[in-house]
Amino acid sequence: MPLLDTEPGERAGEVYVNMGPQHPSTHGVLRLMLKLEGEVIVGCVPHMGYLHRGSEKLAEKRTYPQYVTLTDRDDYLCAMINNQAYVQTVEKLLGTQIPERADYLRVIAMELNRIASHLVWLGTFAMDVGALSVFLYCFREREHVLKMFEELCGARLTYSFMRIGGVAYDMPGEEWSANLRDWLNGSGRFALGAGGDAAHGGFPTLLDETDNLLTGNEIFLFRTQNVGVLSLDDAIALSCSGPMVRGSGLAWDIRRADPYSIYERFEFDIPTRPEGDCFARYIVRLQEMWQSRRILFQALDQLPEGPVMGKVGKVIKPPAGEAYTRVESPRGELAGYLVSDGKSQSPWRYHVRAPSFCNLKAMEKMCLGWKVADTVAILGSIDIVLGDVDR
Repeated sequence: MPLLDTEPGERAGEVYVNMGPQHPSTHGVLRLMLKLEGEVIVGCVPHMGYLHRGSEKLAEKRTYPQYVTLTDRDDYLCAMINNQAYVQTVEKLLGTQIPERADYLRVIAMELNRIASHLVWLGTFAMDVGALSVFLYCFREREHVLKMFEELCGARLTYSFMRIGGVAYDMPGEEWSANLRDWLNGSGRFALGAGGDAAHGGFPTLLDETDNLLTGNEIFLFRTQNVGVLSLDDAIALSCSGPMVRGSGLAWDIRRADPYSIYERFEFDIPTRPEGDCFARYIVRLQEMWQSRRILFQALDQLPEGPVMGKVGKVIKPPAGEAYTRVESPRGELAGYLVSDGKSQSPWRYHVRAPSFCNLKAMEKMCLGWKVADTVAILGSIDIVLGDVDR
């Protein structure tokens, strides 16, 4: 490749290389502009803006209930949690209290979705650094979660399960919760819904398999340990959140820092690691799945009887004002800011604080001094979803 003309302050021998959006490891339409000196990265700029979804602007042209379906498409790997971020903001503006059973069903759906999202990350991250088997195992277990969601709300990816005032459907029955417990316990074989195949081992077996295959693997350790280090000061300065900041040593989780729904009723830990490298973020996410399992057991044990929808009018028109709420998504702090003019059935303004957008900025610091091949592992360790970047 011919050298590019040097600009003031640049040295001869530096070249620019586009990584993505055609490169499979960019996980979508992200383009990274790498500035290289040989194989060594001396500059990295993430170029965003290839989806042009405009979902925030679309909110102004839809009624408050209609917008729920668009939240599914923003971060399509954790649609349940995106539903929650929006509906709880509307409920705060309305001053609506939802039934207790609906709150528990929301937590069950969100934590199950958190596990499913982390399974996608774990499988693709392992494949990015060369471990194909883990990808297959993760998607095997994720399939069970998706079939459970299909039984719960009729959809596998875009759920619209949360509604303003509660949830769309009650739990299908005791068989559904028993199936979930079996999967979480890893107790023998369990059915994947009517006409489905049987899975083996369950969730704990998957995490044990991953631990055996990756955590002590020399190649995996070489590709992840001390690679892409993000210091705690840099993580805070860049507004990183979720496993990105917890992997740098800060125990910051919105479920604890600013509890929403009924999370204050559950006992769970906030996993952290001090190293700030790709391996630390891997360990944090593994441990987070165990903590989600703890929450799910507690929610199933405490699940009360009662309705799943509160009293909400057919026409939702909040009083004039504004509301801001936030949740902990698998990628970090997801927040919604909603403004009502008090006259319309549509938001006057809705803005989303998307964790993937903020976390992606850390690429510029984490890649410096590493080689092109390391960019794959570093980007994978962030766990971005492009719909969560370009709204």
